[in-house]
Amino acid sequence: MSNMFAHLNLSHFKVSVEEGIALVTFDRQGDKVNSLGTPIIREMEAVVDVIEREASIVAAIIVSGKDDTFVAGADVTELAGYTTAAQAQELSTRGQKGFARLETLGREKPIIAAIHGAALGGGLELALACSGRVASDADVTKLGLPEVKLGVIPGAGGTQRLPRLIGIANALDLILSGNDVRAKKALKLGLVDEVVPRPVLLEAARRAVRKALQGKPLRPARGFTRLRSPLAKVLRDIADPEFLQEVALEENPVGQRLLFKKAKERLLERTHGLYPAPEAALDAIRVGVLEGREAGYAAEASHFGKLVVSPEARALIAIFFAQQAAKKDGGTSSAAEPHEVRKLGIVGGGLMGGGIAYVTATRMHIPVRFNEIDDSGIGRGLAHVRRLVDKDVERRRLTRFEAERTMSRVSGASSYEGFGNADLVVEAVFEDLDLKRRVLLEIEKRVPATCVFASNTSSIPISSIAEVASRPEAVLGMHYFSPVEKMPLLEVVTTAKTADWAVATAVKVGKAQGKTVIVVRDGPGFYTSRILAPYMNEAAWLLVEGASIDEVDSALVEMGFPVGPLTLLDEVGIDVGNKVAHIMAKAFGNRMSAPDAMDSLIRDGRQGRKNGRGLYLYEKGKKRGPDGSVYDLLGGKSRGRSRIPRDEIRERVSLQMVNEAVRCLDDGILRSARDGDIGAVFGLGFPPFLGGPFRYVDRLGARAVVERLTHYAASLGERFKPAEGLARHAAAETKFHDR
Repeated sequence: MSNMFAHLNLSHFKVSVEEGIALVTFDRQGDKVNSLGTPIIREMEAVVDVIEREASIVAAIIVSGKDDTFVAGADVTELAGYTTAAQAQELSTRGQKGFARLETLGREKPIIAAIHGAALGGGLELALACSGRVASDADVTKLGLPEVKLGVIPGAGGTQRLPRLIGIANALDLILSGNDVRAKKALKLGLVDEVVPRPVLLEAARRAVRKALQGKPLRPARGFTRLRSPLAKVLRDIADPEFLQEVALEENPVGQRLLFKKAKERLLERTHGLYPAPEAALDAIRVGVLEGREAGYAAEASHFGKLVVSPEARALIAIFFAQQAAKKDGGTSSAAEPHEVRKLGIVGGGLMGGGIAYVTATRMHIPVRFNEIDDSGIGRGLAHVRRLVDKDVERRRLTRFEAERTMSRVSGASSYEGFGNADLVVEAVFEDLDLKRRVLLEIEKRVPATCVFASNTSSIPISSIAEVASRPEAVLGMHYFSPVEKMPLLEVVTTAKTADWAVATAVKVGKAQGKTVIVVRDGPGFYTSRILAPYMNEAAWLLVEGASIDEVDSALVEMGFPVGPLTLLDEVGIDVGNKVAHIMAKAFGNRMSAPDAMDSLIRDGRQGRKNGRGLYLYEKGKKRGPDGSVYDLLGGKSRGRSRIPRDEIRERVSLQMVNEAVRCLDDGILRSARDGDIGAVFGLGFPPFLGGPFRYVDRLGARAVVERLTHYAASLGERFKPAEGLARHAAAETKFHDR
């Protein structure tokens, strides 16, 4: 460290000075990634003090000491510890002032951010306050402001600097969606000034410093680039910028007001007012653009303070912590080590098998061999993987060379040739117990004893499949969700005989495929399918009672589910749903029974979207309105014309899922309430701002939930009987989560 900085006793920064340029290396001690918090900000302020007063320092470069992270954002643990809006607002104001000071200093002494790895949230806000930004072209380099995914907004000036740098429309898309962009896209947007290979990143930063000292622009002027990124899963489509037809909207006050008016209309259409953070971010941007930067800073800090202590942020931050904990969870309580998986086999090359092959080849970079019954099946499987890889090329996530290398890892055969050296085999055939047992027996003959056999079944107990196994310790479930390439959850299912090493192996593979993994105990429907069944059943009971199809669906969408339960039934397949419903009813009795009238849909040949005949009408594969003839098939009281209150629809359907989730914890299917929340949010679309079934109960209070279930049980029967775990928490006035 340069002598002029030695007196600071820095813990998280190292500073050296060469030819008047201070190289400031941020390396947060005790953490794998850099994040911003109060101790870090104090040290940063001290470093800036020295740079500011030392005449011998003419410029500075900020770089990370971590291998794959620039600055990942704010210290979320610190945010979670705030109890008042005033505390959080004070943090925001301090961050704003600190970065404003950095920005002002940069006009006299250029400060360049040399970005390799994630520059997210407060990390990007730090970079935005610098005089310029140079980024590496590595895949790990991503830039974004993802705060809305935690229920908050950028709080250190991000809502003010970003629109001025890349335009209002692009800033709205990035901030309201929480998406990140890679370095090359960031360059096109004007978010960074240069993109270079990592080995020459520091030299490029020094070159940028020299340009700035000479008064030269860091990059040539560029035309307007429209950001068209797919929006985040949790806040899907809320910031769709299609209404922005002309750049001129951004260049005059009348156009700006129209832009913000339309943006808010579109935002509320998508969020139904359930997510306050995007609306607050929009307001902070609007104030800054229309009333000036100082007013914008004040609005940003005020909104930030209120949001940090909001119930929505608390729930979303809890989900974030749950995800982080899941990443560290090996799946077992023992010290069993996972086996290395160098090759993966898949039996079944349909949409599920193809999706599993894709995430394995593109993310794990290992060979995949799949089996199908004939050459046409092999062709369909390979074509599915090819379509997904080609989309990556179109989106510039892969080069053409990388795409061909990926495809070279995937092969297929109509025999089990090539499976002899597989370390894990995933069975993804039809939901038929005898078929799955035959596949297991065939695989066991051909693979080493250390090979894990995983069934992708969504409802058949793994123990039933494993009954015929000669090595039941290597048999488990790996329940992927469709479409595999998009859905984030993997449910690993264990039997009483599954060995810990096999569990650890499956969990490690799932994480390497990019999945959030939960481990559950075997049983009919495991966890996700089991809690989905009563949710779907209750929607069907409401139809029979006379509720309309669109009333039921819209009520749950307004609650925060991505799609309604009846739309979901059409997507899954009415025939599949009916089969699962009968399995659940056989296992759990009348409380899991669907209305008998639903069988009439099967007799009428209705399978849902896949055959164009379901609860909805379809035209060329696109869903239109509800199919009114369904009411005649179902019979019921008033053929879709009853007036069941929407609040009752929401409550009945959602509480069925919540109640069954608690039963799964009572029965030991779940290891923890944390896993139950993760599974429901990432596997079934339970509203993230509610935090999952267990946090939802904590929010409402177990006593209140029991009272509502008891109310419905009095008139609708045993399917609403409160779970024992709910009753215990209600009596003791305790919660499922400690914090």
